[in-house]
Amino acid sequence: MDQSKIQNPKTQVPDTPQMNDRDFMTDILTLEKHMTASYGTALNEASHDGLYQDILSVFTETQNAQRDLYNEMFRKGWYSLEAADNQTLQQSLKQHQQTAVQFPYKENEPIQ
Repeated sequence: MDQSKIQNPKTQVPDTPQMNDRDFMTDILTLEKHMTASYGTALNEASHDGLYQDILSVFTETQNAQRDLYNEMFRKGWYSLEAADNQTLQQSLKQHQQTAVQFPYKENEPIQ
């Protein structure tokens, strides 16, 4: 197994043209990700507080369903992550710190 991958042992699924459990879960996870992004846009644009609260409730439910699907797929070994080495992490941190100094506010200062 590749040392840079973080993954559980794969649960075997039939290798046939018909959709299997992994295919169905991948399809639903993709849909949940799209729905979460769309609800996020709707939240940003909702001007009526009641509508905002309704969309927020559905967004939260959808986000939780997406997370549950991801966790189950990861548990079954159908979803893997790439491990980042320490040098890559340090470079990313330095880049974000350099970018942060350009912001018009400082950490722990209220935004006016």
